[in-house]
Amino acid sequence: MIIVYTGDGKGKTTAALGTILRAIGYNWKVCVIQFIKGSWTYGEMKGLKRLEPDVVLKVLGQGFVGIIDDKKPIEEHIAAAQGALKAALEDVQSDKYDLIILDEINVALNLGLIDLSEVKKLLTGKPKRLHLILTGRGAPQDIIDMADLVTEMKEIKHPYQKGILAQKGVDF
Repeated sequence: MIIVYTGDGKGKTTAALGTILRAIGYNWKVCVIQFIKGSWTYGEMKGLKRLEPDVVLKVLGQGFVGIIDDKKPIEEHIAAAQGALKAALEDVQSDKYDLIILDEINVALNLGLIDLSEVKKLLTGKPKRLHLILTGRGAPQDIIDMADLVTEMKEIKHPYQKGILAQKGVDF
């Protein structure tokens, strides 16, 4: 299947990570490729490391693009995202994995870091037995149309609105 977790609400990557728990329960091999995250240390990075060798995490992004503390030139982000897409194409064709998560790939698409036609080629060329999960805000309509399952996270309320900052172990 092709699964998409998108929307402005929290929980897209978290939903994908929950699927990993199910997958390793059946001895599946999983690969997570992160297109944007990369400059910070966060809990899923440490947690997934504990699931090796069944789960492989590839942190290929250069961090959040143009926000928070990003001072990198856009060219670095483009090169990193294109490298992540190349790695994803190789991993999809390798037949080593049962599930591949393309974390924040929708954001990379929206920022113009990677080309939609290349992602569509990856989706149409995947082996039938392989499951893919694409996460990130603003999934393009073409990706939504190609997916078997799409869930849109909608923010109703967020602690940041009350001045509560991201919490270790819950948000990162």
